Amino acid sequence: MWSADEIAGLCYLHYRTRLPKQGKPDPNREWTSLAAVVKVESAAQREALDSPGNLQVTKEVVAMGTGTKCIGQNKMRKTGDILNDSHAEIVAKRSFQRYLLHQLWLAASHQQCIFSPGTETGKWKLKPNIIFIFFSSHTPCGDASIFPISEPENRLPKPVTEGHGAGQSAECRSDHYHLCPEDKRKSEKMPKNSIIKRMKTEDGGCFSITTEDLAVHHESVEQEDNVNQKSCECSAEMQTANKESGLVRPKVVDVHRTGAKCVPGELDDARIPGLGYHCVGLLRVKPGRGDRTCSMSCSDKLARWNVLGCQGALLMHFLQYPVYLSAIIVGKCPYSQEAMRRAVIERCQHISSLPDGFLAQEVKLLQSDLQFEHSRQAIQEVQSNSKTKLVPCSAGTQRRGRI
Repeated sequence: MWSADEIAGLCYLHYRTRLPKQGKPDPNREWTSLAAVVKVESAAQREALDSPGNLQVTKEVVAMGTGTKCIGQNKMRKTGDILNDSHAEIVAKRSFQRYLLHQLWLAASHQQCIFSPGTETGKWKLKPNIIFIFFSSHTPCGDASIFPISEPENRLPKPVTEGHGAGQSAECRSDHYHLCPEDKRKSEKMPKNSIIKRMKTEDGGCFSITTEDLAVHHESVEQEDNVNQKSCECSAEMQTANKESGLVRPKVVDVHRTGAKCVPGELDDARIPGLGYHCVGLLRVKPGRGDRTCSMSCSDKLARWNVLGCQGALLMHFLQYPVYLSAIIVGKCPYSQEAMRRAVIERCQHISSLPDGFLAQEVKLLQSDLQFEHSRQAIQEVQSNSKTKLVPCSAGTQRRGRI
């Protein structure tokens, strides 16, 4: 019916051919993130019965957005005339809501649309042969971005990523143990029985391993931060060596990091160099360029949509059931299926006592092998020999119909 690569390719084609040049990055020095919603419509039940061997499926990009910006709390306006969160996922979801509003207007006007009358008077519901798939060119910022760096990624010049948070302190330098600037300072506080070794790869690159006993490491985390140990446990994926083809690989001293900060007043990250830097499963706010933001991370918002739907409070007055995503697809980038599932699905599985029609979904999580042409990683590969500093694109784009 559809595949991850097919959905990714459709979104990239839409970006190249349907969006204007204005607002797109300068490929010589800028990068951006892309997100979109794709409608997948199969033949109606009657048509399927008439032609069972010729089932027609149409796929259409109905919403798209790009962007990496999020304003700080001091720039927020009570009048609502400034967008707080312009990360690609949020711009695309906002665009999707406009699409749904337009479809509801078509329904009320007795025109062809995605809705059919519900059983409740004045309410509408999504037609059963239509589903929506969310695509993102990158791993969402926040909890989904926290996972171990696998050995092949250690061969990259800058293995540690921060989702949208470009230029943050977690950016590593390959010529210094793959530790971040703040980690270099904190590494002096590591127990004396900890030894960091440089290991060479076949292509001449380097990655770091530690011989530190993990039990001692966890004890130091508990003593320094006095944080609930269970809440700050890294996943089993972080605690064990990577296994491929029966071979045990060295334990890596670092993890992919997110620029998103823990919600003030709640549990905080341990910030111990290496595996103990982040606590997983926590709510986070997006990083700002200066003062702290009040916008929740994309991981947290995706988890919310997976329970409450994407339609928003206004549309819910006219819908009998929420509009859920059937799948979330991530483009080619550093990615962990375990981290995505933890961030989007598992954190909300315990939620109960929801209104009728609402339910924590078991959304399908997939990754495509196709890379976004204006992603940070793609631009870095093209400009590998350039001394120009890469920055996030200053403008974002949104499309829904004529937008």
